[in-house]
Amino acid sequence: MITMTEIAKLTHVSQPTVSRVLNGSQTVAPEIRERVLACAREHDYQLNALAKGLQGSQTKLLGVLVTDISNGFFADLAREVEAAARQRGYSIILFNSGDSPQNEREYLDVVRRYRVDGVLAVPIRETSGEWQEYAKKLDVPIVAVTRRAEGLDSVYVDHVQAGAMVAEHLMERGFQRFVFIGEEYDGKFIGFRRTLEEGGFTEQISNVVYREDIQLNQALRAWFRRPGGRTGIFAGNDIYALRALDTLRTLNIPVPEEAGIVGFDNTSIGRYLNPRLSSVSQPIAQMAQEAVARLLDRVEHPGPLELMNHPLSASLVVRESA
Repeated sequence: MITMTEIAKLTHVSQPTVSRVLNGSQTVAPEIRERVLACAREHDYQLNALAKGLQGSQTKLLGVLVTDISNGFFADLAREVEAAARQRGYSIILFNSGDSPQNEREYLDVVRRYRVDGVLAVPIRETSGEWQEYAKKLDVPIVAVTRRAEGLDSVYVDHVQAGAMVAEHLMERGFQRFVFIGEEYDGKFIGFRRTLEEGGFTEQISNVVYREDIQLNQALRAWFRRPGGRTGIFAGNDIYALRALDTLRTLNIPVPEEAGIVGFDNTSIGRYLNPRLSSVSQPIAQMAQEAVARLLDRVEHPGPLELMNHPLSASLVVRESA
């Protein structure tokens, strides 16, 4: 296996700089950090940071990788995961990818170096070949949570089913054209669009990929300039829904009379908005407990086990916004 000294020579930096990068320091320039990490990945370098001299021993530490800790849903999920792990004598180390594939790769490298006993991960894009390749490289058990990942144990809410549920609700409430705020590949949008098309709405569906507030504002402004009936908006999470509500307020579009909106995750903030936010609720505690239990089955009882594909049911909490 390649050494730090050899990485330093290959990347033309000092050995202490390599050490700082591989130990997770953020004080190194981004270009140098990425060069060192790319070299380490290419040569499959692993720093056994927590388990030197403890080969074969458990660290009683689980890695937890989420996409956006500023989203109250993931904060709640991390709290429930920590509680479930603590009951079994384990601690967690939390990583926040910030929906950045580069951060996700770097943190998975950190997970490998720190020799955690197992990993609970919310992948950014669970269907991508790059994610699957990185997951394979982990030499510890990994369970995907909130999303289904091929080839891994997965505990999640069926996003396609949830999207279909929202579409049915909005159609029943008399909405005639529809907007989804989120990524086009999201299962929530797939189920939402499919159900609307089955209901006869084929030309009245739009997808807004959220990047920043001004872009969302411009997209909704353009949408509401077009003639048409009442608009039903499905936001991929409650943060998007909150920002959409703010834009509708700026445009003087009454909710839910002219535009209805449904969020996803049923975070606490939705109960205190005006109007209060309708949202899809996920069974966070159950999801965390079952994911941790499955991961520790893998950790404590190594050996062949049939893959777990465990979808959970979501529920729609109907409030004033839709």
